[in-house]
Amino acid sequence: MSTTRLTAAERRDTVLDAALAEFADKGYAGTSTEDIAERAGISQPYLFRLFGTKKDLYIATVSRCYRETLELFQRAAEGKRGEEALQAIGEAYVEQLVGDRVWLKGQMQANAASDDPEIRAAVRAGYGDLVAYVKRVSGADGPTIWRFFATGMLLNVLASMHITDDPEPWMTELFDSCGK
Repeated sequence: MSTTRLTAAERRDTVLDAALAEFADKGYAGTSTEDIAERAGISQPYLFRLFGTKKDLYIATVSRCYRETLELFQRAAEGKRGEEALQAIGEAYVEQLVGDRVWLKGQMQANAASDDPEIRAAVRAGYGDLVAYVKRVSGADGPTIWRFFATGMLLNVLASMHITDDPEPWMTELFDSCGK
């Protein structure tokens, strides 16, 4: 029986996956590094060797979530500009929100943890990268960018209330209006 040893980068990714799942469920304050280490299949001392502190791990998790969101936007808008790019990004975002509760809850928890200045800096940087990319690829003006991101936040709220599970009529009406 042979076992394949993970590279340091692969082990880091495994820990970040485990951390996202735990932080998404319990938030920054409610998550223990012991639970993350257990989920990742490593020792707690090794987790600290990889990331230093719980806050450093959280910031790495938040930064990765935003980076993956940016990559989602980039894939969706590839070869597109203007309104077509906005539409493609929006559709990809909705698909991601509906398909991955961990990802959604991770985003919501990151916003909630922004009282901490270092976490807030990571959230602002990640969100700022999204805004800059959407503005660049769409060429849209300020009000259009504002509406695009306001719609995204509304979609986050609706998705957090499980809009796909027997939605209330008002939820469906709001959701259907988002694409208009």
